[in-house]
Amino acid sequence: MKLYIFTSLLAFVATVAFAGAGPEKAVLVSYPSDTPSSVIEDAIQAVKDAGGVVTHRFGKGFAANAPTVAFDKVSALSDKYRPWIEDDMMVTLDGKLTSSGDKL
Repeated sequence: MKLYIFTSLLAFVATVAFAGAGPEKAVLVSYPSDTPSSVIEDAIQAVKDAGGVVTHRFGKGFAANAPTVAFDKVSALSDKYRPWIEDDMMVTLDGKLTSSGDKL
């Protein structure tokens, strides 16, 4: 009986913890060329703090998978250096876009 109660409680806690994060999204975040690196580092930290993962860094931006609320926070970090946030998609040789790797 104790095992059943413990297992049920654990399942409930896990469900609540994962439900609050919201759906994950793969995006590219890029900044204007005059953006200080500190602004970009703050954005990367905001993604990590929200439970996201930065999958790639590049000159003035990064690619990440995170809950959608993380990117709302990233957008609000700086009024002067506004990020361009777009869905990460694959582009095929025939020019068709796909977000899951499947041809359209």
